[in-house]
Amino acid sequence: MTTYRTVSIDGLNIFYREAGSRSNPTILLLHGFPTSSHMFRNLILALADKFHLVAPDYPGYGNSSMPTVHEFDYTFDLLAEIMEKFITAIDLKKYSLYVMDYGAPIGYRIAAKYPERVQALIVQNGNAYEEGLREFWEPIKAYWQDKSPENASKLTHLVTLEATKWQYTNGVRNLETISPDTWTMDQLFLDRPGNGEIQLALLHSYGTNPPLYPQWQEYFRNYQPPTLIVWGKNDYIFPAEGAYPYQRDLKDVEFHLLDTGHFALEEEGDAISDYIRHFMSAHIAKENIMLATSRK
Repeated sequence: MTTYRTVSIDGLNIFYREAGSRSNPTILLLHGFPTSSHMFRNLILALADKFHLVAPDYPGYGNSSMPTVHEFDYTFDLLAEIMEKFITAIDLKKYSLYVMDYGAPIGYRIAAKYPERVQALIVQNGNAYEEGLREFWEPIKAYWQDKSPENASKLTHLVTLEATKWQYTNGVRNLETISPDTWTMDQLFLDRPGNGEIQLALLHSYGTNPPLYPQWQEYFRNYQPPTLIVWGKNDYIFPAEGAYPYQRDLKDVEFHLLDTGHFALEEEGDAISDYIRHFMSAHIAKENIMLATSRK
């Protein structure tokens, strides 16, 4: 059974979903834009028999607090800091990170800072390489360079219902497998007064992520976390060109390109849960054996 909880972090209510026994390996699920922990609802149910799953909503998303841009500095640095404090507050000592979209720069900040805590990575359309920032990102890159009203106006469509629905439907094989509840739920939160400004602030802050790519890649090379890549290959936002470079820096990679789009869990949830089950069972079991042997 999934539980729905809230914890106070720096005066903010951080909502999270949790399921599975804490005696099992933990997977921390970090969502993307413009969604929330809702994107993991089916995956949590599929894996809760063997794993402990925790999926928080960031400030400004889902059921967590949504202070205005004048009350909270919406940057990836600060979102990562809030997630660090969340991890401490709910007492997670060791965990694997499932990162998707915005979850990647948040998760990699945490992993590079606390590498000893991270048992494995599960990467679903989450970028850490320049090769992954292609045509979709050109107007956003212009906004990084010049935060003008003109450049901002070219991005406001990204919070419209049309754009939200497109994120879920572009690149999928069968539209009939994609529930309209997904984009309807996300749009409900996006349409809250002040949320458009929050998303614009984070689009600008995304420009702080590429300069950190070398640091994250160094983390990959130095610590070699076992990594499962499950990537929707038809994603226009984070295309497959961003998936391949992980294999340059990581030796222990299981690599799957899936014939679907950005929100791969919606159409390939069963396949992804199976991949995770087998990958995690093998790698976490291996780590536990090594730890037990070292103690003898």
